[in-house]
Amino acid sequence: MSQTRHLLVVAHTGRADSLGAGVEVCRQLIAAGLTPVLSPDEHRDLLEAAPDLAPVALLGADVAKSDLELVIVLGGDGTILRAAELARGCDAPLLGVNLGHVGFLAEAEREDLRATVERVLARDYVVEERMTISVRVKVDAEVVYETWALNEASVEKASRERSMEVAIEVDGRPISTFGCDGVVMSTPTGSTAYSFSAGGPVVWPSVEALLMVPLSAHALFARPLVVGPESSLAVELLPRTPGSGVLWADGRRTFELPPAARVVVRRSPVPVRLARLSPRPFAERLVNKFALPVAGWRGPTGEGRESGTGQAARSTEGA
Repeated sequence: MSQTRHLLVVAHTGRADSLGAGVEVCRQLIAAGLTPVLSPDEHRDLLEAAPDLAPVALLGADVAKSDLELVIVLGGDGTILRAAELARGCDAPLLGVNLGHVGFLAEAEREDLRATVERVLARDYVVEERMTISVRVKVDAEVVYETWALNEASVEKASRERSMEVAIEVDGRPISTFGCDGVVMSTPTGSTAYSFSAGGPVVWPSVEALLMVPLSAHALFARPLVVGPESSLAVELLPRTPGSGVLWADGRRTFELPPAARVVVRRSPVPVRLARLSPRPFAERLVNKFALPVAGWRGPTGEGRESGTGQAARSTEGA
């Protein structure tokens, strides 16, 4: 990495609050003596909103991805997924500031924006790695499409009025066949996203595993599956019905699946790195983000309970 510090700012510039936050962050970086780095889309939109930000560096033209120190992401989880795509292949961690609804991947909230940037400038954060998945579409022995995902790869029916017939596999062995609306294959990070909405389990991000969750399956055995991180998952489209399918990766990248396509998911060797400002337990994040009811909790029984009960109750009730 060069001596000059390069911080990429990614914002959902189609929203006024995110656009304003992007301008605020860029001004704070400039005031600290840094030149913000922007992608071509953010570069155009932010300079239109605040011409005084010029000059700023352009990702790819002025600064290479490999020279990025960190990515500040302003928006919801969708914006963080887009930032992960922009930064794919470099070591720069992502630090999300939530401007959306749940913002499960975000580390900070809008009201803490200025303090968050100060922590970034001081390099006062830790980095954790999240596993990702590699996704291949095969027809016979030929690979016709490849991509990756941080949250999930979903195989879905292409037309609303028709279900599709699939065979699901683990480690090259068939598990079952059924008609369904689709199948989600996710990481632990994605267990609180599409997989969660489909009835899958919540998996702590420290657990290394892969998940497979059927969508509206017409079968007696179509339960969510959790397998080891070195296993492979596959969904094969069967020609029993005329229903066709489509592949979605993180809800961003899509590919129309040809007849008899086989979608294979494995752990990717390239993780996504997230910057964290505080070592909060995942259980606390789960309670806060989903506003789970924990009023009345008295804490663990036994010695030392009284000293910790009040503080724990207050911290969760204020979430």
